[in-house]
Amino acid sequence: MEQVLPDCEIVDSRIFKAPIDIVFSAWTNPDHLVNWWGPAGFTNTFFEFDFRVGGRWRFMMHGPDKGHYPNEVEFTQIEAPTLLAWKRISKPLFTVHAQFEKLNEHETRIVFRQIFDTAEECQKIRKYTEGKNDENFDRLEIELQKMIV
Repeated sequence: MEQVLPDCEIVDSRIFKAPIDIVFSAWTNPDHLVNWWGPAGFTNTFFEFDFRVGGRWRFMMHGPDKGHYPNEVEFTQIEAPTLLAWKRISKPLFTVHAQFEKLNEHETRIVFRQIFDTAEECQKIRKYTEGKNDENFDRLEIELQKMIV
């Protein structure tokens, strides 16, 4: 991965009590992803999930306060089960790198990076993402527990 200035990225990390293959599947199988993607209270409608480099993921996030937020991304890198990257086609524009690290048979660390072209663009989004990525990870933990059982 290229060197990124700290003021141009938002980084969140968490250790999950699940094997790396299950964690990666939660991110790459739309039947699971639809259940947890987004902050608390959000739901999704997926229109396209073409999981390959160059493929698109198009969806609508539905906010708890009746807001609807169109999203479109293009997958740019897939290295199962350790790396998933995409660039946003819809605004706000940034790239995402999600790295998956097997800590042991039952634990996986995710490092989630949102990378912006400028510090100014990053700061605009940072005020909205603070705490929201944690809510997203909380929802992922719930989905992982369903997948492990």
